[in-house]
Amino acid sequence: MLATIQYHSRKLKIDFRKPLDISIPLRAAKTNVNAWYLNEPRIEPISEGEWVATVRQGASINFNNIHFNPHAHGTHTECAGHITKKVHSINKNLNQFFFMAEVITVAPQPLEEDRIISKKQIQFALGNKKREALVIRTIPNTKEKLTRQYSHTNWPYLTEEAVTYLVKKGIKHLLIDQPSIDKEKDEGKLVGHNAFWNTKGKIRMDATITEFIFVPNAIKDGEYFLNIQIAPFENDASPSKPILYKIED
Repeated sequence: MLATIQYHSRKLKIDFRKPLDISIPLRAAKTNVNAWYLNEPRIEPISEGEWVATVRQGASINFNNIHFNPHAHGTHTECAGHITKKVHSINKNLNQFFFMAEVITVAPQPLEEDRIISKKQIQFALGNKKREALVIRTIPNTKEKLTRQYSHTNWPYLTEEAVTYLVKKGIKHLLIDQPSIDKEKDEGKLVGHNAFWNTKGKIRMDATITEFIFVPNAIKDGEYFLNIQIAPFENDASPSKPILYKIED
């Protein structure tokens, strides 16, 4: 399925038969990727007495409940409602689903006991490019990210200065392969989230943060067409499935 898309003054050629999925599947297993000190997600059939809603045990259907937290258990996209007093829904505030994105690879730098992604690194990787979305892959980048238990690991995070720079660059959709753009234990300050959504001014309600992605090494840095797919949860965040498409020559 080849498509030609008019994007500003450019015509982009996209092959929708070649999606590059950068989401992490949610599994009912202890090996499911995890953060924020929660147990693993559960997927369990409904039961009434001796009847269990699974074909394997004689039922005519499989009929499961799913217990999970979108922030802790896999790829998710969140809106400003994640940190505002008033509840805002990702389903109501994400109204466009295709964006021009740049994939960059960054090696977090040591800062005392932390590892950070700095403004200087972002500036070097982005240069003068103008994008709606930024996809950050951190290194080392191994498949261990698909199953890692992140609680109490002090993962890499973006500095407030780096996030402020992204806002000034016009980045509306920020994607990263860590549980959060902020430090794991920061006393609830969430400086990156607050800077990205501009909570001290006019809140950027149409801006989103997607965390817990995984960008395979086969995907090269550069320009892509991005599709952010969410489930229609009336919640601050939803499980999501970001898909990259290579722009054909």
